Amino acid sequence: MKLKKLSLAIAMALVGSSAFAGGTAFSHFTPMIGDVGAGTLPEAAPYKLSSPNFSQMTIVARDVNQTDRFDSGNYDMHTANENGPDAGRYLFTVYETGQAGIQRTDLRTMLTTTIWSAPAPGSHVAFDASRWTPWGSFLTAEESWSDAGGPVSKYGRLFEVTNPLANPADINMVHRDILPRVSHEGLAFDKKNNLYFIDERNNSHIFKFTSANPNASNGDDFFAAGQTFVLRVGDGSVKEATGAATWVALTNANGVALPGAVIVTDPNGLTAIDGRATPKLPAFLGTKFDRPEDMEIKTLKNGKQMLFVATTTNNKVFSIDLRTDMVKLFVSRDTKDMATGQPVGSTFSSPDNLAIDADGNMYIVEDQPGGVEDIWFVKDDDNDGVAESVGKWASLSTVGAESTGLYFDKFKSNVAYINVQHPDSGVDRTIMITAPCPKTKGDSGHHNGHDKGHDKD
Repeated sequence: MKLKKLSLAIAMALVGSSAFAGGTAFSHFTPMIGDVGAGTLPEAAPYKLSSPNFSQMTIVARDVNQTDRFDSGNYDMHTANENGPDAGRYLFTVYETGQAGIQRTDLRTMLTTTIWSAPAPGSHVAFDASRWTPWGSFLTAEESWSDAGGPVSKYGRLFEVTNPLANPADINMVHRDILPRVSHEGLAFDKKNNLYFIDERNNSHIFKFTSANPNASNGDDFFAAGQTFVLRVGDGSVKEATGAATWVALTNANGVALPGAVIVTDPNGLTAIDGRATPKLPAFLGTKFDRPEDMEIKTLKNGKQMLFVATTTNNKVFSIDLRTDMVKLFVSRDTKDMATGQPVGSTFSSPDNLAIDADGNMYIVEDQPGGVEDIWFVKDDDNDGVAESVGKWASLSTVGAESTGLYFDKFKSNVAYINVQHPDSGVDRTIMITAPCPKTKGDSGHHNGHDKGHDKD
């Protein structure tokens, strides 16, 4: 599709979207049953959607031959420029490949630009995270780290693009080395500007970084000093435990490793705390989770915040009340399926990505092959951190692919974006999904959840 036609089509899809700023129709749907089947839908519109009033279209398609720009594929997590100049205009995603990179899509013109790419294969790998900072920059990180006893990796790094709206030739990428090295995926900031992150591996952990300057106006000051903690539930001896938790310090307030922490030197000659090995030591014991991946923070009207973490291996999502540090099992295979009224069972598999819409409703994206992979809507009306039910909201059909990076537009609440990653065709895509105004007449779906912004505490 030519740019002019694509831009016109998208403009029509977004007509009147500013009127939806106070609500969304994404929760008006009929929960689905069964699999969509691999290859049953065109790759340009690859989702079976749970409401006839939802629509989808490709806004970015990978040029496999990279004739126009560097694009190594494996599109992963999304964010937008959520504050600052032209807030909401640009959509960012990253390449989770052996030669990583970052692309930026102008949502007005629908032009996509690679703003940074690794200078050589292997220099920077497996970018996964995408998170906008409170001071107006972009964070990503490598989903790759070494296990104890093996060669020390040069990866596991957090990077900040300090000027993400600049011309590509002027982009400034900085390694923020105060964090321990881990296999990164999810990143999340709470209202106090604590930064949460994970190590994406079985028997691994959930972390928090508290800056010594939490209200910094730039990354140099924010990451100059601060303390890293690991989550311990109970005494830390029970894997994936729930209940009262504490944050166990790995460093002092300046970011210096506490005595006994595992320090490694990478192939580039840089020293760092091994964030995988250290929390397994008795002095720093953290609660083990099996493949923690994405994380999101939900803020209620009373100011309470809850951190949600998807753990893929055992098909669970956890909630952490950041006011009380109470950990609960949010969703599992025992959670009720809206469509059947029975436990969702094995139809819910490998939860990976999380997203929250404008009404505070949570969505869970599975890490499964196209044909059987689903996106689930979560109902937790009392906001107690334990879901009442889940409903199948969308299903991907693209052969060899998985969905990733579901992101609900903060400025157009009837618009969401999602990536289709590593299809057999090689054509990764960014798909825009739109919903109508909540009061659209003739909506045959059901209103399956709405965040009232309160909790029962």
